[in-house]
Amino acid sequence: MDTLKKFELMEKIVRELEDLQHSQQAIIQKIGKIEVDNIELGDQRLEKDLPDMHQRVSDNLDNIKELLDAFASKTEKFGDKNKVDALKEQQALNNANRK
Repeated sequence: MDTLKKFELMEKIVRELEDLQHSQQAIIQKIGKIEVDNIELGDQRLEKDLPDMHQRVSDNLDNIKELLDAFASKTEKFGDKNKVDALKEQQALNNANRK
């Protein structure tokens, strides 16, 4: 895989991890809303299971955030080390010359 394609794939993974992070945040918010609604309802099963579910999703969100931060940093360093901006410019020039 050439350098530019590798960098683009790494950027795609960063975006997917960001999307995953947002999804997990939305799940935590939904669980919280159900917990609040259940205060009035008082369902025993929801009362028992939702806090554990909330904690597991929260822990997973923390793991995703750590992975995202580490991989985004790795991607940025890879881009800097391999002068990806210059490669993109060269590729744009090559594509323009082909037309």
